[in-house]
Amino acid sequence: MPTENFETIRYTADVVAISDGRVLLIERGWDPYEGHWALPGGHVDAGETSRAAAARELAEETGVHVAADDLSQIGVFDCPDRDPRGRYITVAYLAVVPAGTVLAAGDDARSARWWPLDDLPPLAFDHADILHAITSN
Repeated sequence: MPTENFETIRYTADVVAISDGRVLLIERGWDPYEGHWALPGGHVDAGETSRAAAARELAEETGVHVAADDLSQIGVFDCPDRDPRGRYITVAYLAVVPAGTVLAAGDDARSARWWPLDDLPPLAFDHADILHAITSN
């Protein structure tokens, strides 16, 4: 009988937080892409929905608190090579944040900063594709 090959899949959530024509990015403090800019996000914990994980990761990494119910799903991003560590599938969410929201980098982020949507740095992973999904609609 043939054996099936199963890969380990990790489940994550990312957040596109928008305020006044700017997007909130974190500077990664760890590999892969240490020192590069990325959307806030991370692993979905056991027993947690991706929406709840997105709200939690946004707060942990940037100090920005939003209710999970206020997040709108952008889509699922699952290209097999989107993360050099292996197979990661993410659900991306949109958060509209009031202008003047104060940031406080924490958890795994070296820093957090608002960037103009029309002047972004190179982004880690496929985060440029995630941003393109909202700016092309």
